[in-house]
Amino acid sequence: MKISQIKFENNCWKELSKEENFSEKKAQLVLAFGERTLLEKNNPYPYLRELFPSAEIVINSTSGEIYGDSVNDDSIIVTAIEFEKTEVKTTKIDITNHTESFQAGEVIAKNLQADNLAAILIISDGGRVNGSKLIEALNITTNHQIPISGGLAGDAGRFEKTLVGLNEQPQEGRIIGIGLYGKDLKIGHGTMGGWDVFGPEREVTESEYNVLYKIGDKAALDLYKEYLGKYAKDLPGAALLFPLSMREKPDSEPLVRTILAIDEEQKTMTFAGEMPKGAMVRFMKANFDHLVDASSTAAQTSIKNMEKAPELALLISCVGRKLVLGQRTEEEVEAARDVFGKGTVITGFYSYGEISPLRPDAQCGLHNQTMTITTLSEN
Repeated sequence: MKISQIKFENNCWKELSKEENFSEKKAQLVLAFGERTLLEKNNPYPYLRELFPSAEIVINSTSGEIYGDSVNDDSIIVTAIEFEKTEVKTTKIDITNHTESFQAGEVIAKNLQADNLAAILIISDGGRVNGSKLIEALNITTNHQIPISGGLAGDAGRFEKTLVGLNEQPQEGRIIGIGLYGKDLKIGHGTMGGWDVFGPEREVTESEYNVLYKIGDKAALDLYKEYLGKYAKDLPGAALLFPLSMREKPDSEPLVRTILAIDEEQKTMTFAGEMPKGAMVRFMKANFDHLVDASSTAAQTSIKNMEKAPELALLISCVGRKLVLGQRTEEEVEAARDVFGKGTVITGFYSYGEISPLRPDAQCGLHNQTMTITTLSEN
C-alpha cells in the first residue's frame, strides 16, 4: 500500500506527503474530506479526476478535517491510496428521506457482495439517512460476517445539509459503499466514547424514529431537565455535554446518542440516531480527560490483532465531541497518533454519526459522540 496526501486551503492545492514510488495513475481509491461550502464553491472533482485518472473518488462534507495529528477547518484533505494486493469496488445509492435507509443498505451490501470481500467502508449523507436502519440492513444482508465502518457526512455545526459524491461533485442524499477485496488486507476497528454515566436506566415508552417523547411516565424533556439541574437553563447548547446512553435490547451493547434539538412546547428531544420504543437509556456527562483517553483506547483496540503498525488509520469522530472539547479537540487526534507512531498515515473527519463495530468481534453499529478508528494494512 502506497499513500499520498494533498490539501486544498486558501484557494490553492499543496502536497502534504507522498510515499516513494506512489503513482497517481495507479491509485485505486481517493478519499476527499472537506468543509461543505468550500466543496460547493470550488468543486474539487475535476482536479482530482485529472490527477487520479483510474481511482474511485469519494468526496464528502465534514464538521472538521483530520490530517496527521491536527484538526482542520475550511480545508479539503485528500488521501489517495495505491493498493498492491487489494481490489476496490464502489456503489452509490440516492435517497430522498430516512424511510429509504434500510432498503439502501440492502442494495449496497448486495452490490458489493463477493466471496473475497474483506471489508466495507460507508460514507453516507448525514442529514436524510436513518443510520441505524442503514447499518441494520448491511449487517443482515452480509450475515454479520463482513466488518463495516465509516461515517455520516457533516456540515460543521450548522446542520443545514451534507454532501457526498462518488466520481462526481458531491450532492445531498447520497450513500457510498466501498468494498475492499482480498485475503492480504488486514483491518482493525476501535470505538470509544469516554463519557460518564449517571442515574438509573429507564425505558423509552414513547418515541417516533429519532424523536423521544416519554421516558418512563414522564415527558422526555422534563425528565432531562431534572437531571441537568443548573445546566438546564443553557439548553439546547448544554445538551452536547449530556448525551444519552441507549441499549435497544436487554442484551445489546450501549450506544451513545447525541441530542440535536429540543422542543419546549411538545416536551420532546430529537437525536442523531434512532431511539426505539422499549429501549433503555441512561444520562451521561462530559469528562474532558476521559474523552481524550477514549481516543487512545480506540486506537489501541484498532491494532489489537495487527502484527505491525497500520499503514493507514481512518479517524471519524463526532461533531459533538469537537464542540465539547473546543480548543482541546486536537488532543484526541494526538492521543491516537501517539499509539500508532509516525509511520502510520492518518486521515479522517468529524461527522454526524460514526459507523463501527463496538469491539473487534462485535457487529457494526451507529454511534454518536465517539471516536471511531479503522486501521488498514496489507500483508
